[in-house]
Amino acid sequence: MTTPSSMTDQIEQRLSAALSPTALVVRNVSAQHAGHMGDDGSGETHFEVEVESAAFAGQSRVARQRLVNKAVGDLLAPGGIHALAIRARAPGDAA
Repeated sequence: MTTPSSMTDQIEQRLSAALSPTALVVRNVSAQHAGHMGDDGSGETHFEVEVESAAFAGQSRVARQRLVNKAVGDLLAPGGIHALAIRARAPGDAA
């Protein structure tokens, strides 16, 4: 279980509030990038997001990614998330 202030929790909370997802998985993959560029030693710099939301219906891949980036906003600022891999789909899209 993660602490309430973890970056994973913050990402989940923001995406839930902005996109009302029907499915949401946030993975912290920072350990796979230890010692690489962007690793600040916090263990909370690299993430993968899988999100399904009706807000993505009819949107291009780029538009979907922009919606996710907007939702997490300042978490992407220097000193926050270094890398965010996004898989965004609308309900009914192929996985």
